[in-house]
Amino acid sequence: MSSGSCCCVDARWMRVATDRVSVVGTSRFVTVALHGGRSAALSAASGFIAGMTAHGITCLLAEEHFHTLESAGQVKALTPETERLSELVVVFGGDGSILRAAEWALPLDLPVLGVNLGHVGFLAELESHEAGSLISHVVERNYTVEERMTIDTVITDRDGAEVWRSFAINEVSIEKLARERMIEVLVRVDGRALSRWGTDGVLLATPTGSTAYAFSANGPVLWPDIDALLVVPLSAHALFSRPMVIGPHSTVSVEILPGNETQAVVWCDGRRTTDISGGMVVTAEVGEHRLRLARITERPFVERLVRKFALPVDGWRGIAERNNPC
Repeated sequence: MSSGSCCCVDARWMRVATDRVSVVGTSRFVTVALHGGRSAALSAASGFIAGMTAHGITCLLAEEHFHTLESAGQVKALTPETERLSELVVVFGGDGSILRAAEWALPLDLPVLGVNLGHVGFLAELESHEAGSLISHVVERNYTVEERMTIDTVITDRDGAEVWRSFAINEVSIEKLARERMIEVLVRVDGRALSRWGTDGVLLATPTGSTAYAFSANGPVLWPDIDALLVVPLSAHALFSRPMVIGPHSTVSVEILPGNETQAVVWCDGRRTTDISGGMVVTAEVGEHRLRLARITERPFVERLVRKFALPVDGWRGIAERNNPC
């Protein structure tokens, strides 16, 4: 799309953007990230940029979105030099878009504020219909920052030499490549053998990731203020194959047992990947960097849980009592 094809500005954004006196000449910068394939994300980002411009705040954009949105207001290209000026990352999209932005923001220790334009949007702070209040909150820095743990993972070969490393916000997943065969793994905690499984895979998840892949694998939901590693086996053939919650000072390793003919693959947040084979070890521990999520409301996690999953807090008994008060 050319710069002239930028989506029109939503009236909700312009109303908020123009009801305050413009502050020109400030040196504030906010990074804008979005799901580029959605017209709703382009429209929302365009309106937000216009609102920031009205208050003298410059928005930083990645190259892939720069020409599409440069006509929306005062923008600069996101570069290794300008990224250091940013105070906040605002993301328009679903959890996938927020994870992509967080991947970039993590080593810079930048807070991320998500506006959900997807489905569940568990990491998002605002739903699309609440977006009108965003400009004033960013202008006034009227938000708090919630920190969550991440995972650092290292893969070593059978000689103990490092061959790959990455990080994860949600989970590190170790999965079989061949559909018809399981992988044999040995799980260790702090270097001591815990259990051997024939399995489809193993998840090493954060509390944030406990509501993602690990949730689908029947793992427990962990409150995000807990620092812990969640270990979830995937369809393991073993007497002991329960999900486990490991303390934050422990290290968990998963060895693909030597002689194992089936290769496996490691994914970090479903985004960064490498293949592994027999004799290789995947080690995970609490990460050096923490995910920083900007929060506008002091909404308890239990409320987010109920709202995002549409949990039936009344139940059939509650509905019956309400319909028959006598």
